[in-house]
Formats: sequence, C-alpha cells, structure tokens
Amino acid sequence: MDYFWGLLINGVLVGSIYSMVALGFVLIYKASKVLNFAQGELLMIGAYICLELVYQLQIGVLGAFLLTLVLMSVMAILIERLVLRRMMNAPVMSVVMVTIGIGIILRSIVLLVWGPITLHFPAWIRDVPVDLGFVRVSVIYIYSFVTCLVFMAGFGLFFRYTRTGLVMRAAASSQVAARSVGVPLHRVFALAWVVAAIVSAAGGVITGNIAGLTPELSAYGVRVFPAVILGGLDSIVGTTIAGVIIGVIEELGGGYLRDWTGLSGLGTVAPFIVLIIILWIRPQGLMGTKEVERL
Repeated sequence: MDYFWGLLINGVLVGSIYSMVALGFVLIYKASKVLNFAQGELLMIGAYICLELVYQLQIGVLGAFLLTLVLMSVMAILIERLVLRRMMNAPVMSVVMVTIGIGIILRSIVLLVWGPITLHFPAWIRDVPVDLGFVRVSVIYIYSFVTCLVFMAGFGLFFRYTRTGLVMRAAASSQVAARSVGVPLHRVFALAWVVAAIVSAAGGVITGNIAGLTPELSAYGVRVFPAVILGGLDSIVGTTIAGVIIGVIEELGGGYLRDWTGLSGLGTVAPFIVLIIILWIRPQGLMGTKEVERL
C-alpha cells in the first residue's frame, strides 16, 4: 500500500505541473483556434534562461525565476507580434507549422549554447523528505506543488474577476461577437501567448529544479498533450483536472507496468492508451464543448 500511495502522490505532484503547462495550450487555442506545438520548447528555454540568470547575475533562484517570467513575456510578445500576427488570416495548418518551426529554432538555440549535457540548479533549499504519515515526499516536490497551485489559482482569479480576463473569455467564446463590440483581438492573442510563456517557463523551472535541465525538457509539450485533449481543448477546468489524471496514470502505469514486465519507460505510454479509450467514448474530451452543426 505504501508503494501505491507513493506513486499516487508523485502522480498528483507531476500532474499539477502538467495542468499548469497545459493551460498555455488551451489559452492559445481558445484565443486563436491554433495548437501551439512550441509549448514544450517554451518550457525548456524558460528553464535555461533562469539557470543562466542564476549563474551569470549571481542572484537567487527565486529572483531569477521572477525575472525569467518577465523575459519570457517579452519573448512571447515578440513572437506574436513579429511572426504570428502577420498570419492571423492564414490557414490554420500554416500557423501550426510556424509554431513547430519556432520550437525547432528554440531547441537548436539551447543545443548550440548549452549543449546536450544535463545541468543543475544550485541547491537553494534543504531537500529533506517530509513525512506525511503514509508516505515520505521530498520537500522540493511540496514547493513545486504549492507553486503550481498558486499559479493556477492566480490565473483562475484573473480570468474570472478582472476586466482583461473577461475580455479574453469573451474573445474565446466568440471572436466575431468580440470583434463586433470593439475587442482588440490582436491584444487578446498577444496576452494569450504571454500567459502561455509564463506558465511554461514556470513549469520548466520547477521541473529543472527536480530533475535537472536537458534539451529533452521540450518533450513535456508532447507529454502534456494527452491532458489537453482529454480535458477538452476549450476547457480550462477540464484540462486542469486531466493534467492530474495523466500524471497519476503515468506514475501508476510506470510503476506497476515496470514491475509486471521488467521494462522501464512504459509510464509515458500509459496515458496515451487511456486517452484513446476515453476519446472512443467521448471524442470532445471530459469537459470539452461538443460541436453541433446545423444543416
């Protein structure tokens, strides 16, 4: 039972990171109906920027983390304004290919500057296990989980109670209606990219503090994708719940499948199997909107 609880707790902690990163996917899709396939690379580059700030400016991890969020916001605005804004009326597939190209460029920059080796953040907290009674959890996981909750709660309050958040929700609901009442859609798109870059960078720094930094961090974009589809491409709440579900499935699947088969790495496959089964039953995801066409 201790083994099960350990896997379950780790799954929830990992799933909270997935939920936060998946939020970026959903926001960009809701704002522009485009899937951002550079989300994993944004996560990766944010982590590397934070690490560089720590070592070059000799500031603490927390200060570097906050400065990274600012720099990633600027990067997102530049990407949206210089590249994506010019393609607002382009076919969706063309924009998707552009996001893939952006991801390849960011990954190439990381390989060129930092190389393929694993880098580590300096120890900034005493990483001792916390006894929860039925399982012991590393304190870095606790900090990571709390940080994810703060980000998710903050953005939830932002979308619900601020004027800007209301404008973004209106644009996501109907771009035509929003444009008709004077909503500047280009600003909504830019803000969606800023939020996506912030949550991705936060997820990258959290993951980098846990497991170290390698270019393979960009694979989180693929690992988060099942949560995006499972929760519903247009549902923030659904994606948040699905992120935790995917994290738990990955940890439980990886643990028990490894024990049964003797093969490692099966945990990353398990969420995709579950995803296929659920989408057979509910193609729009757990909380996605079912499209109805009138003839």
